[in-house]
Amino acid sequence: MEGSRAAAVLVPLFEDEGRLHVLLTRRSSELTAHRGEVAFPGGRQDPGEDLLAAALREAREEIGLASDQVRVLGELDRLATVASRFVVAPFVGELDGRPDTSPNPAEIERVFDIAVAELLDDGVFREEIWELPMGPRDVSFFELEGETVWGATARILRQLLMLLTLTGG
Repeated sequence: MEGSRAAAVLVPLFEDEGRLHVLLTRRSSELTAHRGEVAFPGGRQDPGEDLLAAALREAREEIGLASDQVRVLGELDRLATVASRFVVAPFVGELDGRPDTSPNPAEIERVFDIAVAELLDDGVFREEIWELPMGPRDVSFFELEGETVWGATARILRQLLMLLTLTGG
């Protein structure tokens, strides 16, 4: 997308009591962009940095997740964001278990996880069509207990769930 900037996020997965979980954050309400939104750890790519390195660096800076705790499984489809004009590269990483995290309060209000099976429950996912200046756009939502996941994060979750259910993961 013309005029866009590169960014990367880490989609951390871990198993707990035989169930696959995904780790999410709620961004600080003090931030200027995407304040209070649910997101994966991540952010913009620094000059000279590859996208995977950006995702791992941001996870370390935002939630204290050491890069050596992450086994990168692969990259999901890149996606463009409308409001912030980023092209986001999502990298899926496997963790040995739920990590101890130390959220950076300047960026992150909360770190939490959700079982993948719960994301597949009836009534959790919905879509709306929004009329935007560039035309109509499907907007995905996951309604979790106490949180709403939408936008790019919901689109990433949706692709992850489709891949996991297709592969039996």
